[in-house]
This record gives sequence, structure tokens and C-alpha cells, in this order.
Amino acid sequence: MAGKRVRAGAIVLAAALAATLAASPAGASGGAAPGAPGAGDPYFPDAGNGGFDVADYSLDLAYDPATKRLDGTAVILAAATRSLSRFDLDLRALAVSGVTVNGRPARTARSGQELVVTPARELRRGLPFLVVVRYGGVPETVIDPDDSLDGWIPTDDGAFVVNEPQGAPSWFPVSDHPSDKATYTIRMTVPAGLTAVGNGRLLAQSTRGGKATFVWRESRPMASYLATITLGKFTVTTGRTADGIPVYTAVDPQESAAQATVARIPEIIAFEQSVFGRYPFETVGAIVDHARFVGYALESQTKPNFDRAPRVGTLVHELAHQWFGDAVTPKRWQDIWLNEGFATYAEWLWSEHTGGDTAQQNFDADYATPATDTDFWNPPSGDPGGPANLFTGSVYDRGAMTLHALRVKIGDRAFFRLLPTWVQRHRYGNADTGDLIALAEQISGQHLRHFFQVWLYTAGKPTSW
Repeated sequence: MAGKRVRAGAIVLAAALAATLAASPAGASGGAAPGAPGAGDPYFPDAGNGGFDVADYSLDLAYDPATKRLDGTAVILAAATRSLSRFDLDLRALAVSGVTVNGRPARTARSGQELVVTPARELRRGLPFLVVVRYGGVPETVIDPDDSLDGWIPTDDGAFVVNEPQGAPSWFPVSDHPSDKATYTIRMTVPAGLTAVGNGRLLAQSTRGGKATFVWRESRPMASYLATITLGKFTVTTGRTADGIPVYTAVDPQESAAQATVARIPEIIAFEQSVFGRYPFETVGAIVDHARFVGYALESQTKPNFDRAPRVGTLVHELAHQWFGDAVTPKRWQDIWLNEGFATYAEWLWSEHTGGDTAQQNFDADYATPATDTDFWNPPSGDPGGPANLFTGSVYDRGAMTLHALRVKIGDRAFFRLLPTWVQRHRYGNADTGDLIALAEQISGQHLRHFFQVWLYTAGKPTSW
């Protein structure tokens, strides 16, 4: 019954808002233009969209693992950043059965991953608008430029849902760029006996007529690549950290060895808060699926996804992303080292904290790699050179080395002030490497342009900085 009330309330709110917006005066004739089909990211030109900013997604979904069919209704609340005659959403393969804008039917067309929407009336700059998209079909897993799987990935008992960098449009219509963050409500109905795990708080859970429904709410802004609704057979455990943050873990019974590892989440969060500042979200947890063919874990907001039982260091890495990547998200994909370099360095700090190798020892071991090993040193972590290199080893390892070299250069006092200040200053928004350089210079009182040029943008092994 709780799930039905949540759904009904959302529909009433959406209908009221649509009626209000439909009554808004139309824009001046001839003053509107089409929104751009992409956000302008050089690595993924079709990702995201121009002319509007999304505030909230409400997704009502149903999935049957037997047929692999997904049916959905997406309610998208956005605001026009310019007057629009039409706009695009990103959506791959799935068939659209109807679209309304502010309660009125809209015309649609498809072009690659673009769903082109022409509303009945122009959308005025600065005003909110409400889009409802009804769609369905069998989602197509995305194959990324580095040949990894992405998006909606079917498993034996459900689906492993991980979107970095371009998988979100495989399962819902979206402005799929990290710069367009929004809040999310995801309602998923699955066969009874399965569990659907999403971001944020579990608002409602019910079972009726052989179907189970789960309603999840992420009330902090989230990039689309961090959304998840992974589903399957899971053992669910709940608890709290020492300072009261709710913990929700879901572990596939075939990966039961993960239970001892995820039980350490409160301990890891306490340590990371001591270094990075207050945990930025309302809940924390983990999803451990049996999907080893995927080959990676992902830092889905509040609940990282693991394709197998993780080692402790991997859990530390993905939880560190809650600060670096999730709370503070890159403005463009080129700056992915701001995610991966920081999360890898968190592993070094954890090792130091727990009596293993120190951060300096980890740095020294990596720096001993000869200059002739160009695969280790290249591409420079601040400029991977394109989407195929987005998650290459140097982004992680050289990124972490950059941070340790910076720590040595500016001293521990400035460095450990920099980390929480970076998160506090840009929390729930986006930032780039230039922002980090400016903050590091401000806190340290040093000129650091040459340092970062050497470590982030110069090919080969750094030798003088």
C-alpha cells in the first residue's frame, strides 16, 4: 500500500504542475530555436542536450528477466535555458509510444540516440516544463569505445545497471552528460522474489499479485551515469554507521564472500570522513552482483555496484568516489582523473591508515617504473586523448601519483586542507582541473601551473616539477 501512495502522489503532483505550465503564456512568436542535440563534450558529442537543465527524473519501470522487456514512464521536470521550439533527449533503441510536454501531446522523431521532441507550444526561457515519455522494449547493452559493457546489462536473474560513461539512455530518456545533474525517483516492479536496488533511500516496498515493487529516492543532485536500479536475487542487510548514516547492502548469494567486506563500510566511511570531510549523501551501501563477465565495479551514487565480491581496497576506492566523482563531478569527461586519481589515492591513504604500505611507498613503487614503459606513463592523466582511453591505467595510477607529488610539494597541512575544501566548495555540482589548480594555489600560496602541466599534460615520465 505504501508504494501505491507514493506513485499516486507523484502522478497528482505531475498532473497539477503540467496544468499550471500549460496555462503559462506562450513565448514570443519567432523567438524560439531548437536546442542543441549534445552538450558539447568533445569525447561524446551526442551526449547531453542543449537549451534546458533537468531538475528531476521520476521513472516508473517494470522489467521481466524472462523476456528481458523493460517498460517505463519517465516524468522529467526541466527548465528552459533559452526559448525552445524543440529539444532533444538521449534514448537508445527503446520504442516510444507517447510524449507530452506540459500536458499536451508532442511530436517526436528519432535520430541515432536522439529523441527529438517538438512541443505543441514554444518553451519560454527561464520557465519550467514537464515532459512525460512512455516507452518500452528490450534494452540494448552499450559497447563503449574501450569495448567494455555499459548501461542495462542482463544477468541470469535480473540486470546489472551501470552507466559510465554513456549507458543511461539504454534504459531511460535523459540528458546524458555529467554537467546536467538532477534528483531521481525510481520505481521498479519485478517478479516477486527479486530485489531492485536504486540510489538513495528506499521509500516503499510492496508485493502483490506475484510482483514486487521498490521505490527509491535520491534527493541530492546526481549525474545520469551514476543512476542505478540493479535487480536480481540478493541478501539484503541494513544498519547504520557510528554517526547514524543508514547503510543498505545487497549481496548476490553466489558472492556471499562479500558479506565480510561490505560489513566494513562503516569503518571505511569513518576514515574517509576524517580525511575528505562529512559524507555528502543521506545513505550509503553497496550492491554486489554475480556478473563477473562485466569486468568492473562502478561508483553508483550512495550504492556502488560490484560485479563480484570486492577486495577491501576496491570498496575503499568506490566509496571514495562518493566524494570525488559523485558529490563533485567533472564538467567534462576529459577531467575523469579528478574521479579516478582521487579514488586511487584514497586506497593509498587507507593502506597507510591500516598499517600497510604508506602513500610514499606506493608512489615510490610506481615511480620506479622506467620511462621506457610508455604504456604505464601515457597518456597523461589530465588529457587521456579520447573516449577509448578514458579508463586507461595512467588515469588512475598517474592521477594518484599527481596527488601525492602535490602533497609533498605543498606539505601535509595544506594538502589535507585542500581535500575537504574541494568537496565543500563544489559539492553537488561540477568542477574541472582548472578549478583544482586555482584552489591548490590559493590554499598553498604557491604557483603550481608548471607542476600540474608536468604531471597532468606532459607525455612520458615526469622528471622535474
